Order: sequence, then C-alpha cells, then structure tokens
Amino acid sequence: MYLKRVDGPRQVTLPDGTVLSRADLPSPDTRRWVASRKAIVVRAVLYGLITEAEALERYSLSEEEFSLWREAVEQHGEKALKVTSIQKYRQL
Repeated sequence: MYLKRVDGPRQVTLPDGTVLSRADLPSPDTRRWVASRKAIVVRAVLYGLITEAEALERYSLSEEEFSLWREAVEQHGEKALKVTSIQKYRQL
C-alpha cells in the first residue's frame, strides 16, 4: 500500500477525542454545501489538518465566505451553518 505524500498531518485528534483525517474531507468538486460539510472544513482548518489557503483553493471558496463559516461555528456551533438558520444567528 502506498501513501500519497502530503504536506502536514494525515489526521488530527479533535478535543472531543474523535479523529479527523484527510479522507473525511469533502470532495474537491463539492457543489452542494450542507452544514455538516462546511463544519468539517472549518474544523480541519482550526485544528491544523489543512491550511486556510489550501481549503480556499481546494474548494474554490472566497476568504469572506470561509470567514463567515468560521465565525458561525465559533460563536454558535454547527447549527448556525444551516441555510434555514441564517436569520436566527445573523448579527445585525
């Protein structure tokens, strides 16, 4: 079995004890972003599995879009990433 050479860790352990690996990341050609996929990408960046620049390039995200995802997760948790909940968690 051959492992592809990657920069950075292959997996990280999250504070709750779960392990997040590169295999858990959404596909680079993801077009439908549900809250759980957004949260995985945010966690991967926050805990050092991938860099923010790598996430932006891999998923064709803008810095603004990713920062909104990160702020929502940090302030309100994964539920704030649901499109139906945007009004509830949006700051005026």
